Amino acid sequence: MIIDIHCHYTTEPAALHNFRDKQLAGLADAMRKPAARTLADLAISDEQIVASLQPQLKLQKDRGSDLTIFSPRAAGMAHHVGNADVSRQWTGISNDLIHRLCGLLPDNFVGVGQLPQFPGVAPSECIAELQRLADLGFVGVNLNPDPSGGWWSGPPLTDRSWYPLYEKLVELQMPAMIHVSSCCNPNFHHTGAHYINADTTAFMQLIQGNLFKDFPDLKFVIPHGGGAVPFHWGRYRGLCLSIQKKPLAEHLLNNVFFDTCVYHLPGIRLMTEVVPMSNILFASEMLGAVPGIDPDNGFPFDDTKRYIDQLTGLDAASRHALFEGNARRVYPRLDALLKQRGH
Repeated sequence: MIIDIHCHYTTEPAALHNFRDKQLAGLADAMRKPAARTLADLAISDEQIVASLQPQLKLQKDRGSDLTIFSPRAAGMAHHVGNADVSRQWTGISNDLIHRLCGLLPDNFVGVGQLPQFPGVAPSECIAELQRLADLGFVGVNLNPDPSGGWWSGPPLTDRSWYPLYEKLVELQMPAMIHVSSCCNPNFHHTGAHYINADTTAFMQLIQGNLFKDFPDLKFVIPHGGGAVPFHWGRYRGLCLSIQKKPLAEHLLNNVFFDTCVYHLPGIRLMTEVVPMSNILFASEMLGAVPGIDPDNGFPFDDTKRYIDQLTGLDAASRHALFEGNARRVYPRLDALLKQRGH
């Protein structure tokens, strides 16, 4: 089985965007006190949802993946917009849409949700939605390390203010993908700079702290190949020895994992040469940040399986770990679900 652990719903029905536009425009006092709106109020039919997913389904078939871990559009989370009530309402509707589409196409999609984060609001305020996601059958969440949208006004991931949320993640056996959203700081392009900056920043925060001493079972996935981390692996190994007086593998690699959303063969090759195979999970983010065709080879940038298939020296055990085994180990709720289905 080939499990793609990182894709977003980027082809949502127009009704969802229409609602969001009205919400953020402040219609019906939405910015001050959102109306009690639900996904049902948007009148999106099952047929519209399935039709919207046809591009994703075609790419699954064409590229040879079997199951996609699917979450709301990352840039659309926009935790810095509006107020905490707006974020809570938008999060609920977005997660309900993911739950509904996973119910319509359970052989293709498994849900990961967003959290109702907002700048200055305690992470513990997300616990109720996290529990609801677990009850709905979601296997993980996206966790924004910078809900300010590019200003980094909150505490680092190692701060104790995050601990109540981490306790719940561990209790529910749900890993968190460290994933920022859109950026309101004009210095940073959201996918080309803010995402990669955040991936790298989160990893360095984890080096500086001792989070996994307190939470040995907490698991984070850092997307987009880990940002700059694999390319500067020696730097981070050296910094970890300098700061923590222990090897990087001992300090973080039982708890931190990376995906393969790296859009060229040399980058994928580098990852597999410096990052332990047990810490790499297959992902494409297809229909995401880079949907175009690479003029150097005529193939889509985000067809990451193609790069992995071109690697030499990748034995059968490594391929199984990268495409399936690591995902089932990092996402235990997914593993349990697949076992229920006979996989």
